[in-house]
Amino acid sequence: MLIARAKQAVMIIEIGHIALILAFLTAILQAVLPLWGAQRGNVRFMVTGDKAAKAQFVLIAIAFVCLTYAFIKSDFSVQLVEINSHTDKPLIYKISGVWGNHEGSMLLWVLILSLFGALVPVFGKSLPSGLKARALSIQAMIAVGFLGFVLFTSNPFLRNETPPLNGQGLNPLLQDPGLAFHPPFLYLGYVGFSMSFSFALAALIEGRVDAIWARWLRPWVLIAWSFLTIGIVMGSIWAYYELGWGGWWMWDPVENVSFMPWLTGTALLHSILVLSRRHAMPSWTVLLAITTFSLSLVGTFIVRSGVLVSVHSFAVDPKRGIFILALLGIATGGGLLLYALRGHRLKGGPSFGMVSKEGGLLLNNLLLCVAAFTVFLGTFYPLLIEVFSDEKISVGAPFFERTFAPVMVVLIVFMGIGPLLKWRQDNVKSLIRFFVFGAVIFAVIVLLTLLFGKSVLGALAIALAVWLGFSTLYSMAKKTRFGKTGFLTRLKAQPANVWGFFLAHLGMAICVVGISAMSVWEMDSAKVLKIGEEMKLGGYEFVLDNVSEARGDNYQALAAKIMVKKNDKEIAHLNTQKRYYPIRKMVTTEAGINVGIFRNLYVGLGDGDSEKGFVIRAYIHPFVNWIWFGALLMALAGFVSLIPTRGVKS
Repeated sequence: MLIARAKQAVMIIEIGHIALILAFLTAILQAVLPLWGAQRGNVRFMVTGDKAAKAQFVLIAIAFVCLTYAFIKSDFSVQLVEINSHTDKPLIYKISGVWGNHEGSMLLWVLILSLFGALVPVFGKSLPSGLKARALSIQAMIAVGFLGFVLFTSNPFLRNETPPLNGQGLNPLLQDPGLAFHPPFLYLGYVGFSMSFSFALAALIEGRVDAIWARWLRPWVLIAWSFLTIGIVMGSIWAYYELGWGGWWMWDPVENVSFMPWLTGTALLHSILVLSRRHAMPSWTVLLAITTFSLSLVGTFIVRSGVLVSVHSFAVDPKRGIFILALLGIATGGGLLLYALRGHRLKGGPSFGMVSKEGGLLLNNLLLCVAAFTVFLGTFYPLLIEVFSDEKISVGAPFFERTFAPVMVVLIVFMGIGPLLKWRQDNVKSLIRFFVFGAVIFAVIVLLTLLFGKSVLGALAIALAVWLGFSTLYSMAKKTRFGKTGFLTRLKAQPANVWGFFLAHLGMAICVVGISAMSVWEMDSAKVLKIGEEMKLGGYEFVLDNVSEARGDNYQALAAKIMVKKNDKEIAHLNTQKRYYPIRKMVTTEAGINVGIFRNLYVGLGDGDSEKGFVIRAYIHPFVNWIWFGALLMALAGFVSLIPTRGVKS
């Protein structure tokens, strides 16, 4: 029986490996035949792109299922399973262990890449055959590069000649439900932008970018942007409660490289809107599509090269980094070269004045790109300094607060004005009533916030968020002629893209409230406490009730119970743990959090013993949950905008 099961496991692994090789060969055919057919006008060759894209996805899916089977069954004859799994590990982490490492995560990467390619023939039946064939061919070229990378440098199906009795287990930091699903969502965003890249290059080859092309591209960008937003939010929430340092964003290099394509992707969404409505900025839209996917590849390179150190890094192998760097250079360099050669052929529509909706969206684009550049500079400047001077420097939050934050302030100000302007040409005088109402509300919010918060910076930041929220509501009221007969009918008739705009801008306003409050009014303290002792923070008393030992499926823990009081009244009991994973010999901190609408109470357990006491860190986080709620509202806006509706034109 055992021999039969072993043979079955071996066969399944070999099937997965063979499927991956066949997918690589299929991708090569898909890269060549459709492009050749489009250039020659050969319909039969062009159609092969549709079939090859679907076949490639099926083959990679088979490989992924086979690897997942090996993890679930704890098949330690596979090196990847031995290094990243253990028989005692809970099932959810056996499954997430498939992508909780370099090789498996790259297999997930190419699976999602092939998924997007396979969806093109399914949902793009009305696409011009030449454009579709060229886009699928370029998508396959990307797949060839990454499938080759997986097969030749990062093969997930490598075998152990002598399988061990048990594995080494997954990194304890990754053994969390939130982070288990963080990579798939993040990759749906990263890899999703490959479609905008492929369609952009296909359009450059054809020499035509128009409003129809923009409408075809828009859903792919919306899907990628929305999933990337969710992925970033999940990573932020994980860092907040899993790392035990009391923060939600630390400008870590890998956080930054996921944020950069989000910023340029946001710019791309807005430029597509201009192109689809007014046939303006075609060349700029194509450049943004190339840049956004290139920045996604930069993120893939950083995580796997070891160039920058991060808690999120999967690998530190320079050889693999060079391979990905070569792919990045070919994709980005090839795209930019094609843009340089053919971008001048892209004709724009009628000109527009700067005081117009087009002008507002163009300014929005420029500010988002400047913001992305500041993040890029802060992330890679230390690396350049080290390469050329052999001197190590670190760039942290102060740099981004002085460079990134001012750009975002200006962006939010104009986010409130741009949607109220008319297409082509407008006059600022038409917005006098809005400016008067906005100024009054801004002043009132500043005064009220100063009264309770006693911080000029905080008051201005909150007022800025309220300004954006007010302008969003004002814009919707203007579209639906609020207060006039038929208002509800017009409100219901608004198309999905209008509701998407409303939710996205409102989500941004909510997010800014949370970021501002956390930046200005966060409070923290640390103290060595013995059982029964307390420390005070912001009107709260944190009392160490007890500390005891605890055990999980694959860890041992020291668990502390902390009672929180305010005005001698019990508010909450928080449980925090310091966990030790013997298989990996790693220690993690599990924070204790009392979640509220307007504040979170947060505690973490540090070192100590029963005689000397234990280090307890306590935090009060005002409005921190508004950050994630606002960001998720923005992601929802992207999905809402995909809903096909008929209604009043915006």
